This record gives sequence, C-alpha cells and structure tokens, in this order.
Amino acid sequence: MTMSFEDAAFALVEVGRRLDARGWAPATGGNYSARLDDGSIALTTSGKHKGRLVAGDIMRVALDGTPLTPGKPSAETGLHLALYRLFPHVNAVLHGHSPEAVGMSRALSDATEYVLRGHEMLKIYPGIDTHETEARLPIVDNSQDMAVIEAAVTPQLRAPHAAPAYLIRSHGLYSWGRTVAEAEYILEATEWMIAAELAERSFRNGSAR
Repeated sequence: MTMSFEDAAFALVEVGRRLDARGWAPATGGNYSARLDDGSIALTTSGKHKGRLVAGDIMRVALDGTPLTPGKPSAETGLHLALYRLFPHVNAVLHGHSPEAVGMSRALSDATEYVLRGHEMLKIYPGIDTHETEARLPIVDNSQDMAVIEAAVTPQLRAPHAAPAYLIRSHGLYSWGRTVAEAEYILEATEWMIAAELAERSFRNGSAR
C-alpha cells in the first residue's frame, strides 16, 4: 500500500525511533524509504541520526534517483531503488546495522548465503505458513559502488526460497515489505533469527554458562 508524502514521512520518523531504541541504528547509520502514491520514493536524507529524525529529514526522489525535493539522498539510495524496481509489490525498504547481523556476516567470511531453517519466526515472511521450511538469506560483500552490490545480490533475490532480506558483509541488513510495518516485522524477525542462531552456536560450543 502506497502513501502520501506526509504519511510516509511520519512512518519513517517513527520507525527510525523504534529501530534506534533496539540498537540497530548507531550514530547516523541506516536508511529507510517508502513508495508514494505518485510512484516517487520518500527517503531519509544522508547524515541524520535515525533516532532523532524529524519530518524535514525525509525527502523525495524519482525511481531513477533524481531528487524531487531539497536534501542530500542517502549514499545507498540506489539499493532501495533497485528493490522497488525488482519487486513491484514492495512499498517500503529498511536498512539496519545491528551488531549481531554485522557479526554474523563477518564470521561467515566466505559465505554467499545463510539458510534459516525450522524457526517459527519464518512465518513472518510472506507466503510461509509453517516452521517446517527454510529461507535463504543472501550475503554479499560490501562496496562503495551500489551498482556492484545490486549486481551481486539480484540473482540471489530471484532464486527459490530467497528471504525478503539480505546482508551486506561488515555493513548491515536490508529488509522490505508491502508496507513500512511489514518491512519492520521482517527486519525484526530476521534479526531475531540471526540472534537465535548465534545463541545456539554459542551454547553448542560450550561458551555460554
């Protein structure tokens, strides 16, 4: 469901406060966007602390990235726009920087994906109605060139059982959905499963007491 610019700005400001409260938006990290009624994109501007956003920190860009209102777009605008082009049903994209997601991506230094399997939380993902399944979370290397990241992750996002999320190594987690709320649920569910996987590994290795 698309929104007016005013409603999108309010939603992105609010989600920024919630994600910051969880420790997923340190310093000025993270960026959020939503598709608008006219087909343009509302986007957080660059260099703003996501826990202290105000409506004036949200700008509009065209689907090709052309700024439509004053402001400096996030350096990662291209990754948001790539998801809107790839998935016409997607109306919101969120990008967080939790230590667990970043830590997992760094620990799995050669992996191109991580398979989430058997979690009840998988049912948050659209189209999944049982824990007896799996979702493949792509992992791609970081780059200052957003086109490089887009080219690396797009084939994985089109593959069967791809999660509605992906990790950029040493950077953070992207998630998306039909609404800002759904994108937030997906981000939370993915972060929870990552934390659960890391906790399981810790217990199995005998490092937790």
